[in-house]
Amino acid sequence: MASPEFLIAGAGVIGLSLALELDRRGSSVTVLDTGRAMQQTSSAAAGMLAVHDPLNPPELLPLAQLSAALYPAYLDRIAELCGSIVPFQTSATLESGELEGSLPDPRELVPQLDPQGQSFHLLAEHSVDPRQLAGALLAAVRRTRINLREQTSLVRLATTPATVRVQSSAGPLEASTVIDCMGAWSPAPIAPRKGQMLAVRMPAELDLACVVRTPEVYIVPRTDGPDAGRAIIGATLEDAGFDLTVHAADILTLNAKAIRLIPALADAEFLESWSGLRPATADGLPMLGPAPAQPRYVLANGHFRNGILLAPATAHVIAQLLCGETPLLDLTPFNPARF
Repeated sequence: MASPEFLIAGAGVIGLSLALELDRRGSSVTVLDTGRAMQQTSSAAAGMLAVHDPLNPPELLPLAQLSAALYPAYLDRIAELCGSIVPFQTSATLESGELEGSLPDPRELVPQLDPQGQSFHLLAEHSVDPRQLAGALLAAVRRTRINLREQTSLVRLATTPATVRVQSSAGPLEASTVIDCMGAWSPAPIAPRKGQMLAVRMPAELDLACVVRTPEVYIVPRTDGPDAGRAIIGATLEDAGFDLTVHAADILTLNAKAIRLIPALADAEFLESWSGLRPATADGLPMLGPAPAQPRYVLANGHFRNGILLAPATAHVIAQLLCGETPLLDLTPFNPARF
């Protein structure tokens, strides 16, 4: 196996987005993944670019805003490489909460909504279909010089003053830097947080074109592509280790919450259910930067609920860091040394 300048461990949306950015800058990149690329949390997400989700830590906002601003160019780059356009599925979110700008009657936007006494306000947020993004991103990577090695695990590494020596299941190699994008499977202080969700076929009378989100449930319509007409309903938040079992009782509970919010969903056809593992840190913020006392082992991990949203900004600022530039944002809140 040829030795690259940068070795990325993990071929999810963060790892492959970073690989594309480094390749665009002319760097040689190898990506290792113990399984298949884009087959874990990245393709299990709902796809909300939830910049203003009230559950996000306030320190996350500048990174989230940067990522939203970078998203159109990020999708354009993917389309240039692979020819597949990944569209925005929605451009607005109806969010519950007592915030400035609450709508007098949210049913003017979603006539079938039952507010249940809640206030709602309108956010200018997009969503994407992570399955569309996964296929296009992987196809784009395959059209570059990036060396993607699936079903290849990182077994051991040793840092020297000049390089990192890596033993993988496919043999040894060296790189100037290893970047940990392994999600919940990282050896860093990151824990898996399980989320279960389901998809239904929206009834014909329900013309839902925006995300509807409350603290208890969210409903994300698919408006473009092969899954148009679906609604994604999620999601549980569980401390269940690496257990990915889908429980019928949890899916029924989520579905019931969605029906209370939009009663027309009672007639929706059930399509499928699944689960994923969010990589969570203790403070809910990602880890971006060198590991303590290991400058050649860089973390780009711990994105929790927001991996799809934060992929473009993470790729941009980590590539700047790796190439000796000053990142666009102050990365102090995300310094891995805080743990």
